[in-house]
Amino acid sequence: MRSGGGRTTVTHPALKKLKKIFTAPDPGLFRLRVSLRAVLGIGLAVTACEAAGLPLSASVTGGLAALLALFTVADPTVRGQAVTTALLAAVGLPVLTVATALHDVPAVQDAVWLVVVFGGVYARRWGPRGHALGIFAFMTFFVAQFLHAVPGQLPELYAAVALSLATASAVRFGVWCVERRTPLPAASAPLGGRGLARPATRQAFQATAACAFAVAAGQVLSHERWYWAVGTAWWIFVNTASRGETLVRGFRRVVGTVTGIVAGLLVAVPLHGAPTPTAVLVAVCVFGIFYTAAPSYSWMMFFVTVMAGLLYGLLGVLHPGLLALRLAETGVGALRAALAVALVLPITTHTVTDQWVRRAVHAVHACTAAAARRLAGDPEADPASRAAELEALLGRVRQALAPLVHPLNPLRARKARARQVLALLDECARRTRGLVAVAADPDASHDARLTEACRRVETAVEALLGAVPERALTSPAGVPGHHPGAEQALGHLHGLERALTALAVPLQGSSPIRV
Repeated sequence: MRSGGGRTTVTHPALKKLKKIFTAPDPGLFRLRVSLRAVLGIGLAVTACEAAGLPLSASVTGGLAALLALFTVADPTVRGQAVTTALLAAVGLPVLTVATALHDVPAVQDAVWLVVVFGGVYARRWGPRGHALGIFAFMTFFVAQFLHAVPGQLPELYAAVALSLATASAVRFGVWCVERRTPLPAASAPLGGRGLARPATRQAFQATAACAFAVAAGQVLSHERWYWAVGTAWWIFVNTASRGETLVRGFRRVVGTVTGIVAGLLVAVPLHGAPTPTAVLVAVCVFGIFYTAAPSYSWMMFFVTVMAGLLYGLLGVLHPGLLALRLAETGVGALRAALAVALVLPITTHTVTDQWVRRAVHAVHACTAAAARRLAGDPEADPASRAAELEALLGRVRQALAPLVHPLNPLRARKARARQVLALLDECARRTRGLVAVAADPDASHDARLTEACRRVETAVEALLGAVPERALTSPAGVPGHHPGAEQALGHLHGLERALTALAVPLQGSSPIRV
């Protein structure tokens, strides 16, 4: 706490982090609008379930289905999102049927759940649609455990899922289609490879092993709530691609769960499931989940944990001992995930980072080439789409390097190199955005110096990667001149050349970035 000028300023690290998250850049208020839409869509879905006379357990199932439909579906086009949303029921309802049918055969039920885990992770090789369907399948099985659902409840659960998906779709694609005005950036293609060289395949085995360990260890702690450990192990593998990413995500999940449990003791337990204040707080948690998901996994898990406590309060089973058990099961799940990524077909951070950095550098060159062609008068060149691809790839690079720049990483030299790589790639992105802005000016003209500058950028890329997938202009097109647009473009190209040349130091030095 800092005092000055008669005012007291709170500088607690957690509060500073929260302030940073809620003041983080949000171009076009996209995160804000998506978060508010989620509150509306999920609220209307639960209201529809209640209005249809469905029991509380079915309403909870419907609310979860709506949340997943609004949270996980991330196809780059609105049409693709609608198709994926429609497929959720086709995947989720059969899984729900099997999960409830095996309620009285726990050993078989556990084995089938592990099959669902493997298939759900393996499906990520097919991009955003496979990712969303895999999560929905897993969570449908999870909610059957959460509610201890039996076959007699299937009709009401089917109705809740169908009604909630329809309501969420009406909000997302009809009432408030945020993506029609601000399309989602195209997701980066999953890392390739064949057989066990493909990260998605390796992760499928890792997640299955982690969940198998979690089933066994979780049941030692509790025969009633063991599935929490499985859920923790599963979610730690979502949106990760390496050993380091998975470990960092596990750490952040535990931090978010601990803080969420503390909040649950202060908020959820005293409410005793009172409907109105609980509903209001659940809405706040839904907003927090969506708004903080991108900038902070820890804060997202905080809101998830508080919401889970509130739901248990509605179901009439919440007490402090239950929250303590949740913490223990979360720790078990995180530990099992750590063991799995270390022992089962490990994927090193260096391997993943190298692939994402190479893709990002290729994207820098592709954007440069497209901008040069646009400046030369080619109306078909589209540097803006290339720039959007670069931004998405830089997000994946930051995620891949997160283990190396984490405050708890004791390897200072590697941390410094990782930060240098990020800084130089950010400089490349800044220069690329400037180049794209110049190319968008219809009055900007090409002169021969741009061709030479593009060639030097190609040379810098070739020095890093050994080859470029496409060539920029191979001969001067247009007339020499000193148009302001050309001068600005030259400045950005020279900056790109310097940044790419500097990248050779941390990427090709005697001590490469690795963990």
